[in-house]
Amino acid sequence: MPWSGFHTKMIAALGCAWILDGLEITVASSVTSILTQEDTLGLSSSEAGLIATVYLVGQVTGALFFGRMADRFGRRKLFLLTFGVYLFGSGMTALTYGQGPSWDAYLYLTRFVAGTGIGGEYAAINSAIQEMMPARFRGRVDLLVNGTYWAGAIVGTLAELMILAYFDDTVAWRIGFLLGPVLGFSVLFVRRHLPESPRWLIMNGREAEAEAAIGRIEEAVRRHGKKLPPVDEKDAIEISESAHSTYVTLLRVLFREYPKRAVLASTLMITQSFLYNAIFFTYTLVLTTFYGVSAASAPMYLLAFAAGNLLGPIVLGPLFDIVGRRWLIAGTYLFSGCALAVTASLFAANVLTATTQTVAWCVIFFFASAGASSGYLTAGEIFPLEVRGKAIALFFAIGQAAGATGPYLYGWLIGDGSNRGRLYVGFLVGAIIMVIGGLAETFLGVDAERKPLESVAKPLSVVRTSVGAARRRTVRKLRKPGERPGAPPGAGTPPGVEQPPGGAPGAGAEAPPGAGTGVPPVAGVREAAEAGAALGSGPVEPEPAALPDEASKATPGATPDGTAAEAKDNNDPDPGDEPTADTPAV
Repeated sequence: MPWSGFHTKMIAALGCAWILDGLEITVASSVTSILTQEDTLGLSSSEAGLIATVYLVGQVTGALFFGRMADRFGRRKLFLLTFGVYLFGSGMTALTYGQGPSWDAYLYLTRFVAGTGIGGEYAAINSAIQEMMPARFRGRVDLLVNGTYWAGAIVGTLAELMILAYFDDTVAWRIGFLLGPVLGFSVLFVRRHLPESPRWLIMNGREAEAEAAIGRIEEAVRRHGKKLPPVDEKDAIEISESAHSTYVTLLRVLFREYPKRAVLASTLMITQSFLYNAIFFTYTLVLTTFYGVSAASAPMYLLAFAAGNLLGPIVLGPLFDIVGRRWLIAGTYLFSGCALAVTASLFAANVLTATTQTVAWCVIFFFASAGASSGYLTAGEIFPLEVRGKAIALFFAIGQAAGATGPYLYGWLIGDGSNRGRLYVGFLVGAIIMVIGGLAETFLGVDAERKPLESVAKPLSVVRTSVGAARRRTVRKLRKPGERPGAPPGAGTPPGVEQPPGGAPGAGAEAPPGAGTGVPPVAGVREAAEAGAALGSGPVEPEPAALPDEASKATPGATPDGTAAEAKDNNDPDPGDEPTADTPAV
């Protein structure tokens, strides 16, 4: 489908969540020291540090909880609900008005609630974007949306510098936590006008609503003067209304059908999360401890660091659709890992300054940011529609849980700054971890660029793939012993004609269609083809009607048109079927 204003509007409405997430974390990091003052909340250093931990735990919890709800109740309802939860939690944090255990508990609770909202956004929004973007733009759009986190970090840094400069500390931290809700409230009204994912609607048996949603999107394309390309018959599939899946369903899919893809998604999410959390949450300590940068000046270095992270997905994003997923994801991971190893050696040799160290980080994370964003893309698009939200949530949770160890480990390695060798080892560990992620993508990557999601991972509820493949399977089932492979069902040897050796009819003895079967030839071919053309799906090869004597042998519970039998026979190998093997295409 061509690009239209609808897609642009959707990016603006959904992408703001990552901007607010980046703003939220940046503001929380900036005001941590303020909250330890007696005239604010009087927290200890450990209590103030617990704020970020609680927010992270909330993200993991929210991703798992709302990820299942996104598959159960729909993408649209969830990206409205989760955003509302975030706005509520962040706004309530600013209303912490006292000190003591009860107010501390209130503070942590509101940070947990805000975290659950943002965590739920990861599952709901990535699912919606992947399912509603044109296939040839899906990669770059997903990277762009996830990369806007760093736009939020830049906005948060600049805003907090201004707030701290013009307001007293007792008020400044409250304004900081209110920035997200104030900026994000209007976005709720924009999101209300976005449609539900047509793929999700079809999966849940709501065909009329799916048609209306598709019609709305197609109308937006036509208003821009673009033509809709015809749909190739080989891309058509038929699915049945699916039962609501659970995390047990997801685990069964991961371990039975897509074990290699599960390893790939886990590796990408764990490696990028560890590196990012390790560097991002300790960069200030590195600058102040090893390079003598003042705490007041440190945020200015973050601006350059964030700019490099923001530009990576914007500049490299289109290549993920043009060159391909495998080589771009592997390349960004491998380059960032090797570049970090080189930077670690320069750091250990004490030849870097605060400026050159920041430049090196900008170059490394220009590539690493694009690779990290592609982790969320991969975790969603390589798994079936019915479990996509839960898959994104699960791998996000796995990555965050593993990445949570990074800040503590690197903080310990930094210490008092007297031993560069320990942090050098830490940098090398981060480099090796990123190289592992790149190698995993090289050998296990899925070439999903410019392909419909259903051809990347067939839905669990699929009944049949293409019309032609379904017809060939039906013909094979209806053919009797002795019939020629190229003949219509029932075209056997007429009564009284001797069967030559080998079972094939002799020359000149070929029977007309239906002869010897006791049933008339199959009818309705022209009518079925005309109906398919009227629906806009192009010429359709109709399935032959079930023969009476064969219908009596049907599997119990099968419908007259053979639907149940077809679903059972769906795994028969056929040249017309899309591949479902876990082995990546080369």
